[in-house]
Amino acid sequence: MKKVTVYCGSNKGKNSIYEEGAKCLATEMISRDMALVYGAGNVGLMGIIADEMLMAGKTVYGIIPQKLVDIEVAHVGCTELTVVETMRDRKWLMAEKGDGFIAMPGGIGTFEELFEIMTLNQLAYITKPLALYNVGGYYDKLLAFLQFAVDEGFLKQAQLDMIIVSDDPVALLDRMNNFQPVYVEKWEDLDFINKKAV
Repeated sequence: MKKVTVYCGSNKGKNSIYEEGAKCLATEMISRDMALVYGAGNVGLMGIIADEMLMAGKTVYGIIPQKLVDIEVAHVGCTELTVVETMRDRKWLMAEKGDGFIAMPGGIGTFEELFEIMTLNQLAYITKPLALYNVGGYYDKLLAFLQFAVDEGFLKQAQLDMIIVSDDPVALLDRMNNFQPVYVEKWEDLDFINKKAV
């Protein structure tokens, strides 16, 4: 795993633990000579992790839609800055470019991105590790809700178990490197669906 796509907030959050967590993740990625793929923002946790990587001389691939360039939130210091037309284009390029994905604390955009990768893995469009960097227990309530979705029969336990969760960057990246994809049939009654299609 050489290029890691990191999803994270365009805000820093109210607790300094999130900023510190971003720096710790960057430090571990730097020590492993990894490149960062991210949304090319110069603000919030996005800007922090990019700056840490760049200051260490590491490669940073930024991908951003023109609309966000126009309001001057693009990180012009990225090693390679790709400007696209839409958010959909941005997300697909980030998914293609990364060897694995980490969702740091973030807002609705981060949630959307992590769920999209979860869906792509579930349907075997990709087979790449997805990790939640659970700084300060940020994702505890989301994980509890996902477990509820399993309990209610809308998500398979094996699909939930494929998400790597840790508040320790070392453990997180180690587990991502050792990731083995598991295909789990999404539909309960696939025979019925196949017969209907025929």
